[in-house]
Amino acid sequence: MNIDFHYGVVYIAARIGGMAASDALTVAHACQYVDDATTAGILRFEGGETFERFATAHKMFDYANTENDQNRLVWAPFHFLPAGEGDTLQEKAVCRPDSEVAREMVRRAIRQRGAETALHRLGVTLHTYVDTWAHQGFSGIESPANRVHLLESQDCTRKGWFARLKLATQHLIENIEEDVLTVALPVGHGAALHYPDQPWAKWHYIDGRNEFIERHNLPEFVQAAEMACRAVRAYVADREDFETQPGLPPNVKEALTELLDTNRNLDDNERLKTICDAVSSGGIPGLQESIPQYVAKGPGSWKCNATGLQCDDDTGDKPQWTDAFEKSDYRLFHDSVKEHRFVTTQEILPAHGVRIA
Repeated sequence: MNIDFHYGVVYIAARIGGMAASDALTVAHACQYVDDATTAGILRFEGGETFERFATAHKMFDYANTENDQNRLVWAPFHFLPAGEGDTLQEKAVCRPDSEVAREMVRRAIRQRGAETALHRLGVTLHTYVDTWAHQGFSGIESPANRVHLLESQDCTRKGWFARLKLATQHLIENIEEDVLTVALPVGHGAALHYPDQPWAKWHYIDGRNEFIERHNLPEFVQAAEMACRAVRAYVADREDFETQPGLPPNVKEALTELLDTNRNLDDNERLKTICDAVSSGGIPGLQESIPQYVAKGPGSWKCNATGLQCDDDTGDKPQWTDAFEKSDYRLFHDSVKEHRFVTTQEILPAHGVRIA
């Protein structure tokens, strides 16, 4: 999923689920920031203090990343949550929508409701949770199962798909053929391009097991929004049985379905703008307000607000460590990432027979 869902739709789900606007904004921002927190390593302060960060995303088409075992700590716990179903590791690592692993992950986040990182942790968790619908059938480890062949969609023929695939990966390999390229993108849905993340898309392909896979994203995305709303309601009520909570009211679900189906700009930032316009104009029943602009990098971003650093990396004068940094969204987000990654990879997944870290 892209920013239109992770920020816009999750904000809607949080507000409909009973959260105050400020809390919903924190949850939605953290949910989207998972895709934008690409700087890993130690942040060094002027006085010698240090703060550790984990990257939660890489560029999908960075070939070097697909060969790095450390990326199991990025793709699997944050984007392609293993469902733990099957016999082999490759089978267990496949992401499935709303799996028991995913539900346990949500329950564990709700359980931390009283922690200072609670809202940020919920946002990180919801990113991973809703992605189980979009990224189903793919895995965050190197696997032949991630191969995609003969993809077609409403707006793309097989030849058109392969042409787009070559265009998106020109920096990787020259003079390539379909089989070679799909093998060269063994992690996640790289060879499926943007189709898993478009809310309206109808598409099909042959997977690495030579099985015909047919996908219609719209009902899947609406169900993801429904379950995100239930998770928020449970969080607000301080109870872990989120799946039993009410979801989106019928009129909200109908309006959201129409919005996701008709909002078909290929630019996900433009799709977010359309969602924000719909909310501000009362297009979502029971919700009429402005959604603040999301800033990923530079001035106005969580990182810049906390450290003064304006570059994507840590280029610039070392920041001063202050009490304001300790209270910042940037620090709280990265600490929630550490919590989420540890609980997911060291507790939940091993309990379901999956050891990837």
